[in-house]
Amino acid sequence: MLDILVPTIAQGLLWALLALGVYITFRVLDIADLSVEGTFPLGAAVAATALVSGWGIAAAFVLAAAAGALAGVVTGLLTTRLKIPALLAGILTMIGLYSINLHVMGKANVALLRVETVFTLAEDFGLTPAMALLVVGAAAVLVVGLVIYWFFGTELGTAIRATGSNAQMARAQGVNTSRMVVLGLLISNALVALSGALVAQANGFADVGMGTGTIVIGLASVIIGEVLFGTRSFKNCLISVILGSIVYRLVIAVVLALGMPPNDLKLFTAILVAAALAMPLMREKIRSRRVRG
Repeated sequence: MLDILVPTIAQGLLWALLALGVYITFRVLDIADLSVEGTFPLGAAVAATALVSGWGIAAAFVLAAAAGALAGVVTGLLTTRLKIPALLAGILTMIGLYSINLHVMGKANVALLRVETVFTLAEDFGLTPAMALLVVGAAAVLVVGLVIYWFFGTELGTAIRATGSNAQMARAQGVNTSRMVVLGLLISNALVALSGALVAQANGFADVGMGTGTIVIGLASVIIGEVLFGTRSFKNCLISVILGSIVYRLVIAVVLALGMPPNDLKLFTAILVAAALAMPLMREKIRSRRVRG
């Protein structure tokens, strides 16, 4: 049981960075950003190519985050400057990134066999592969989570949150909401790209199609976390999203262990997200019936 539990929790931590990125756009900015399905494999492609080319682990992460941030800026400019609806702008960026990812890798996938990654580096300290995944994932989530919590408590971070909460009121307070939207998308897609870089190194390869369905995975983590662990404060929201990512991975591991065909996982995830989204409404209906009774 422990052999399954540790890698599953570790995978949840690696994907939690994606969930945090989706949370920033979906909840903080109130934007459905589909470009994450392109920036996730972009981060993986850039990191894998950098590692294979001998750039080093630190450089691979920096380049992946920078590439994701640039993609987020493109989506933001399409939305704020060209007045393209955010949903369509994300789709346009996602489509364009498919070709860019192919150009970055030079082919459909890049293998990381016999290449030093952050996980093989952790294994050099005597950790097993499963524990290396867990330790690196926990360290990444801790550092990123603390930085996000600190940043969104600053004046600039508060302006981004105000833009998503009430853009008209934020503009009345002198906030440049267009810049805040671009900055929020920049941060979100940088996190998604970092998640892609981590997952690629954990899997041992980067593939141009590995971003398919990532927006649903991110939304599932956010919704499950909010339903199970609450949204009492911003700090609580961040913790809920991280725990939601872990719970989602545990649920997937359980249903696979029970015999669900892997081809049905996407359908199961869609049903799970729909059920989680409907849960607050169901709770309200049950509460109102009890009051009437």
